[in-house]
Formats: sequence, structure tokens, C-alpha cells
Amino acid sequence: MYANHWGGSFEIADGAHEAEDDHSRNMDVDRSALSRRLDDTQASWLLGPQENKKKDKYIDLGCVVCKRKLLWYFFWGIIVAFIVIGLPIIIVKSIPKKKPAPIPPDAYANALHKALMFFNAQKSGKLPKNNGVPWRGDSGLKDGSDITDVKGGLVGGYYDAGDNIKFHFPMAFSMTLLSWTVIEYSEKYKALGEYDHVRDIIKWGTDYLLLTFNSSSTSINKMYSQVGIAKINSTTPDDHYCWMRPEDMDYDRPVQTASSAPDLGAEVAAALAAASIVFKDDPTYSKKLVRGATTAYKFARDSGRRQKYSKGNPAIEPFYNSTGYWDEYMWGAAWMYYATGNTSVLQFATDPRLPQNANVNLIIPDLSVFSWDNKLPGAELLLTRLRIMLNPGYPYEESLLMYNNVTQLTMCMAIRKFNTFNWTQGGLIQLNHGRAQPLQYAMNFAYLANLYADYLDAVNVPGWYCGPNYFSSSDMRSFAKSQVDYVLGNNPKKMSYIVGYGKNYPEHVHHRGASIPRDGTKYSCTGGFKWRDSKNPNPNLITGAMAPGPDRFDGFIDSRKNYSYTEPTLAGNAGLVAALISLTGTGGKGIDKNTIFSAVPPLYPSTPPPPSAWKP
Repeated sequence: MYANHWGGSFEIADGAHEAEDDHSRNMDVDRSALSRRLDDTQASWLLGPQENKKKDKYIDLGCVVCKRKLLWYFFWGIIVAFIVIGLPIIIVKSIPKKKPAPIPPDAYANALHKALMFFNAQKSGKLPKNNGVPWRGDSGLKDGSDITDVKGGLVGGYYDAGDNIKFHFPMAFSMTLLSWTVIEYSEKYKALGEYDHVRDIIKWGTDYLLLTFNSSSTSINKMYSQVGIAKINSTTPDDHYCWMRPEDMDYDRPVQTASSAPDLGAEVAAALAAASIVFKDDPTYSKKLVRGATTAYKFARDSGRRQKYSKGNPAIEPFYNSTGYWDEYMWGAAWMYYATGNTSVLQFATDPRLPQNANVNLIIPDLSVFSWDNKLPGAELLLTRLRIMLNPGYPYEESLLMYNNVTQLTMCMAIRKFNTFNWTQGGLIQLNHGRAQPLQYAMNFAYLANLYADYLDAVNVPGWYCGPNYFSSSDMRSFAKSQVDYVLGNNPKKMSYIVGYGKNYPEHVHHRGASIPRDGTKYSCTGGFKWRDSKNPNPNLITGAMAPGPDRFDGFIDSRKNYSYTEPTLAGNAGLVAALISLTGTGGKGIDKNTIFSAVPPLYPSTPPPPSAWKP
């Protein structure tokens, strides 16, 4: 026995006792515990120290618990992705890029740039420094100085043609037509860099038209219709007898006044109303135009003032005689509705008596020719636009459908196979029956034809019927192109009728300012005759002016004395601009469907009245 230093005995059992103890321990063991897996702590108690085993570490992110290693991989994945993907993108984006080269302008775009410059050359009044016509200067600064109700007189506006008269009737029509093109094709103008220019041209005209009546009043009893006069075979100084630069005019320029002007008043209203849509981004000016248009329209519709503005006036009648005013009523009402959304105006435009008074239902070919004197085709197309794009329904549908049908018939008249009009051998349609100055009418029709094709495309209508014959919108485009191409040089003379366009164009344009040099000399009324009669080309290039055109045999005489061949006009160039902007593909294709409707309220068609009771 050994000593036990902690007290008590310390025995070492012998072998017999050990066997007995083992047996008893085996009897007391819980066998289910033997099969249970021990956790790490229990194992360490029994087995002693073990190898250190690394534990996974976790991070609590609040909404989720994840392994720290996984988070570490994620972080480095973002860094690698940034280096491999993000950094190259940032570097590429930061490198200065070359702007894509603009699409080369087509022939129509090139001609358009020049055609707009004609209006700069025709400006009257104190010219801006950026007018761009070096041989022009301030002129007409005393126009209307003798009238007492217009502060500053009638300064501004445009000279009509090669003379120095300001005819307000065709001037207003020209502004209406130009505004229409901006409303439909503003994106093209912007793409060509001409948007601000054409708006400046329009505003120069509308600012002046606002001076021609008391536009701040709600009611007026007169309207100024013209500045300057010309008498047939005159032998005293006036705007036809004298051949002088507008800057040098020193003869009397009387103002014409109209106390009755349903035609002029409605056209001025149309010009101001259309321009108010063009300038809708300038609310103050746009509202001013709408107020003026409302006053002019009220004056035009005055039942006690229904005599044509030109009737019996020898200063107007031989030059811009109005043949009626019902077409201006329809034209003016259409524009007033688009500018104001006033349904009473639309009710008038769709009143069956209006087209009846305008002889629309007679389908007279001459009434399908759009011009400064006949607005019917333009008004009908405007109202057709309302039907096919907004479809206001009852009670307007019947009249709008009629306008739509007449528009289709008008387009049919441009199809050569029907022989509604004669054509020259060179391919120019003779809308004025072979008389002088055919191009302005052809350009107006080309514009309406291509615009109608754009309308059809906008509503996904492929074409229309002329009787049993089906025609697609491309047929109208082909017609429009053929007429404009004729003007640009595809004609028997192989010449351009636009001054400054192409290599061969008129050089002896009937135009006082262009034919007299700006050499510091003031040429008198008759002293300018030597320039009128000179055989030399004009010393000043009147860029963009469209000559009125050839005769019915495609012949052309480039003579300053023969004004029927060589005198450009404001209305003629407005039609040219309209046709060119509609055809050019440089600035894109198609129209602006919605801008023209910006003032039109939502239309909720009324319920048609019930049918009358049946009677046997």
C-alpha cells in the first residue's frame, strides 16, 4: 500500500476486482448516449486538446447575415468590374467626339436657303444689321406719315415685287402661307438652320400688319390696304412710272383706306392667327396676334361692310383685285379656330351655307387653284386635316366630310391623265390656262399636293380614289416633285427660274433695287430708266427671287422690260418656299401632327338628334 498524502487509504485493486468493476460499469451505460455525436466542447473534455480548426466568421448587416469571406469576394468583384468595365467606359466617354457630319442638303434644301433670302431683299423700313442683302438700306421711313391714328406711320412690311408698292392683301396671304409651313414643318426648318430666319420673316410682316388697323381695339371701321400707287400709263411720278431704288424714293406714296374689306380683313385675320401658333413659345406676342386677329375677323364679318376691298379703286383693282370674299371667310375661320379653339368659329366654318356661297359644290376647276385671290383649296385642306386627325364628329362631320371629298377631287385634278388642265410639253401644269406668270400657281399646288400626301401618311391612309381609279400618296409626291424640279432646271430651257440657283438663271430680273447699282449716286425718277433699259445683267443679285415663269410653250425671255417673264412677287416666293420645305428630305420627313391643335379644346361629339317619328 502506498501513502496517500491527501488523506485516507489509497488502494490498488487487484485483477479480480477490476473485472467485476468493468462488468458493473457496462451494465450501467446508456447505449443511446454512445451513439450520440459529441459536440466540440464535449469531445475536448474526453479527448483532450485537439488541432485548432478555423471557424467561419459572419457579419450581421441588419437585414441579412452573411459570411465575411462572401462579402469580401463581393467587394473585390465590384472593384474588378469597375476596372474592367467602368473605367474604360469613363475613358471613352471623356474623349472628345467628333460631331456626326450633317446630312448633305438636297437640291430642295439648297434652293430653300436662297428662296428665303428674297424676303430680306423686299423688306421696307429700317433694316436690321443682319439683313444679309448688302445693296439694300433703310427705305419708306415716311410711309403713312400723314395719317394721324397710327403713331410713326406705316413703316415696315414688304415691297410686293419689282416696284416699291406695299400691297397688303398679297402680303398678308404670304405671311399666312409661310406660317402654315412653319407649323407643319418646324423640325425641317430647325434641321436646316432656317427656323429663326423664317420666323423673323413672318414677324416682320405681322408687326406691320398690326399697324394697318387699330389692333388694340375690339372694333374697327377701317383698314389700310396699300401704301404707294401706280396708274396705268401714268406720266407723273409714282411707283410704276419712276424707276428708282426704294432708298431714293422722293415722290408721293399715298395710303389706300378700305372702310369695307371682308376679303382683306379675313386674310389679315388669317395671317395673324396662323402666326400666333408659330409664336406660341412667346405668349405675350402670341396673345397680341390673337387679339389683332379677332378684331380683324370681326371687321371682316361685319354684315354692313361686305363690299370687296378693291372694288372701284383704280390703285388696286388692276393689280390685286379680289374676285370674292367667301373663300377668305372659310380660310380665315379655319385659322381662327386653330388659333383660338372657339367653337362658334368652327360652327361658321362648317355651316352648309358657307361652301354654298363659295360655290364649292360646283367643282369648278379654277376654284381648285390655290392663290392669293382664291383660298378655297387651302381652307378645304385645313378642314380636312381636322376631320382625319381629330374627327370631331357631330354636328361637324357632314360638312367636314364634304371638304374632305372636295380636297380629294382637287388632288385628282393634278393627275395628268384626266386632262383637267393643259400641260406644257416640258411638263409644267397650266393652272392659269396659259396666261403669264404660271409658276406661282404651280408651286402653290405642289405644296398642297405634297402636304396632302403627308397628311395621309400621318394617319396611315395609303391613298384615295378618283372615281374608279386608285392613287397613292406617292402619286401626289411625284406631281409635286415634277413641278418643283421644272423650276429648278428640269425644263426644255435647262435653266433655273430661281436667281442664284444653278449655273443658268435669269439675270435681267424686273426689279428696281436689283437693277440700279448702289454707287452713292441718287438716280432721279426718270434717271433710272437707263438701268431699266440696259442690256447688261443686274448689278445686284437678288438671290432667291423666282421669276414668274415661261409661256405655255416653255419659252422664256430674260428681259427686264418684260415683267410677265421676269418680275418676282412676294406671293410667288411664298409658294416656292412652301413647296421646297415640304419636299426636302434633308431635315426629316413628315409633318408635326399636333402643334396646329395646341389651342383646340378636347372635342366631345354631341349626340345626334333622334330620327323623326315614322309615318306611314
